[in-house]
Amino acid sequence: MSLTDHVLFWDIDGTLLTTKRAGVFALEEAAREVCGATPDFSEMETAGLTDHEIAVVVVRECGGEESPETAASLLRAYERHLPERLGWRQGGPLPGVVEILEELTPREDVISLLLTGNTPAGAKAKLEHYGLADYFAGGAFCIDGDDRPGIARRALDVAAELAGASVDPDSTFVIGDTPHDVRCGQGIGARTVAVASGSYGLQELERCDPWLALEALPEPARFVELLMLDR
Repeated sequence: MSLTDHVLFWDIDGTLLTTKRAGVFALEEAAREVCGATPDFSEMETAGLTDHEIAVVVVRECGGEESPETAASLLRAYERHLPERLGWRQGGPLPGVVEILEELTPREDVISLLLTGNTPAGAKAKLEHYGLADYFAGGAFCIDGDDRPGIARRALDVAAELAGASVDPDSTFVIGDTPHDVRCGQGIGARTVAVASGSYGLQELERCDPWLALEALPEPARFVELLMLDR
């Protein structure tokens, strides 16, 4: 891999796949286990938050001790319950995802990585459950306490290590479905691709000034054309 190659950083939830909110079942069980209470997730805005940020909100809503240790305990419980709970709903890859990844995987000039607010174990459970794990060479995840800018900076380090060279910002893309994804991509100088496949509409995403905004992922040839991956 060289400086001119393309690095694609993919968000998970709402971009690559949907769990149909099966992850909430794991969070509910974790909250009962760690805090002895269950918050009302229907009233909780979690789209775009890291798993650690979600854990902090859950602990607060349950009236638990707001400490890094409690949030970490809740995340470990969530990770234990998630693999089973994913089977409680009929989630899966979002439209266009598998087709694009199949198109890109054989290419030596394109590398797909993860840039996600999921913990490593949470990301692994989702990607393996829905058959997407083998498409990615690695990535950057939420380690307890990480915010999105910190995860994004680590993602660049992961890409550079795999490439054996610095990555070119003009050939680096962050693909996500929330304003949080757009801002974290902008923070590392990457080209941001906002896809209205999650809980945010196209106009909301366009207000964040992404490099490219899409209603949905297009068919593979059009995706390659839009990102100029053949140049």
